[in-house]
Amino acid sequence: MIDARLILERMANANQAALPLGVLTYHGETKNDYITNTSEDEHLIPVREKEYTPVNAVSSKSGAIAALHKLVSHNLLRSTLLLWFVYYASSFAYYGIALLTSQLSDVNKSCSSDLISEMHQKDGNLYKDTFITSLAEIPGLILSALLVDWFGRKATMCCLMFACCAFLGPLVLHQNEMLTTMVLFGARACGTGGTTVLCLYAPEVYPTSVRSTGVGIATAIGKIGGVVCPLVAVGMLRSCHQMAAVLVFELVLFLAGVACILFPVETKGREMD
Repeated sequence: MIDARLILERMANANQAALPLGVLTYHGETKNDYITNTSEDEHLIPVREKEYTPVNAVSSKSGAIAALHKLVSHNLLRSTLLLWFVYYASSFAYYGIALLTSQLSDVNKSCSSDLISEMHQKDGNLYKDTFITSLAEIPGLILSALLVDWFGRKATMCCLMFACCAFLGPLVLHQNEMLTTMVLFGARACGTGGTTVLCLYAPEVYPTSVRSTGVGIATAIGKIGGVVCPLVAVGMLRSCHQMAAVLVFELVLFLAGVACILFPVETKGREMD
């Protein structure tokens, strides 16, 4: 206690003040103080646990249901359904074009007996063709970046979808290796560009309250297209139905282009809600 008083006196002198009258005493921790402190601590611990109570879980669930309800409301229903289909078609076409690079080679060798010697190629050529078509994503990204602010989101997506559809057209019939690689290069460039613009457009359509939910659901539906695609690209082609398989891709891409035209909102130069 003496040391404590000396420290207080030095502090008072440094501040040119006088200590208050009275005697400095020490109060030890009583049993009641301990009980009070313990109860306070026990009160503080459950505060974090309250974040995981059933009430909050129900509130979170109701918030998700409200977001889903808003996605299919009158104002957003058209945009939501069209976005779901375009995401599905884009994923379907993207993975389909990647698979067509190898599958068309196998089809030409197994299904066209009169062209076996002409269309026969080594595995090294297959790897080369796959590498070349993969490089198409670079000009596809550049093309989408140049066009999206000039012509707008809708027009760019529409043109790239129709261009991808046009590039795949010659593959309805058996083509030589060089022409096949060239048209797949163009189709993959346009498909990549269209998908890039779509990923830019979708978040701009939805208001902030449902943006993450809307884009997340659309992306998930797009993944379904990637799952279904091998059934067409692999199954139909290996059954020697090249024309039917390519026509399916053509139809999906054409409908995706039409869906882009039908989007109710052009978000170029528009502030996000």
